Order: sequence, then C-alpha cells, then structure tokens
Amino acid sequence: MVDRELVQAKLAELEERISRVRDRCPPSADVLSRDRDALDLVSFNLMLAIQSCADIASHIISDEGWPAARTLSEGFERLRDRGALTAPTTTGMRSAVVVRNIVAHGYSSADPAKIYLAATDGLDVLEAFAGEISQWVLGRASE
Repeated sequence: MVDRELVQAKLAELEERISRVRDRCPPSADVLSRDRDALDLVSFNLMLAIQSCADIASHIISDEGWPAARTLSEGFERLRDRGALTAPTTTGMRSAVVVRNIVAHGYSSADPAKIYLAATDGLDVLEAFAGEISQWVLGRASE
C-alpha cells in the first residue's frame, strides 16, 4: 500500500522546486545563457524537481510490490502500465530524465537553450505528473 504521507511530502517538494525554477528563470534563453548564476540555479532546481518525480515513482513501485525499474524512465513506464500516468505524461517524463541526466552528470555542460525550454514549457509535464499521481493515490485510498 502506498505511503500517502510520503508521496504528499515529495509532491510538496516537487511544487517547491518548480516554483524556484519559475522564480529564477529569466525571460529568454539568451539571458539565461549569459547569467551563469541563474543557469546554475535553474538547472539545479530543475534537476531536483525531476528527481523528486523519480523518487515518487520509485516509492510507489516499491510500496505496491511491483517489479523494480532498472532505469528512471522505466519507473515512469511502470506507472503508466499500472494506470497511474497517462501516455503523454510518461513520454514527457522520459524526456525530463534526459535533462536531469545532463545536469546531474555535467555532460558537456548543459545547453542553456535546452535548459530554458525545460524550465518553461517542460514544467507542464512535471505538473501533469503531480496531478496524475495525486489522483491515482486518492483513487487507491478509496479502494
């Protein structure tokens, strides 16, 4: 059975990270590329927001006793397969994992244009994830 309090705490952390990304993201990719401090803050909080989603997926998979995911992306696929996420959100989360890995592992420095896109348009998928997981957890509580 899913630990609702743990998921709620992780969702609150996700909300906080999304807020920090929005607050620190400048009005354009060009400005972000010139402001290294903003780029670092946006990248770091974006990475932590995506990691929060991965942590939630991992907790749910474990709590439900489902087979462990071998990758972060596979964790989101497992949630999709069990009805917790929609296909579009799963696809978006798979793309988010790529961004997370680039930031986390410093692969040739993150492209500011890609970080900007993830920090603006990409936040919608993180919010969709939060909404779908909240609904799924509430649905499980009523079973």
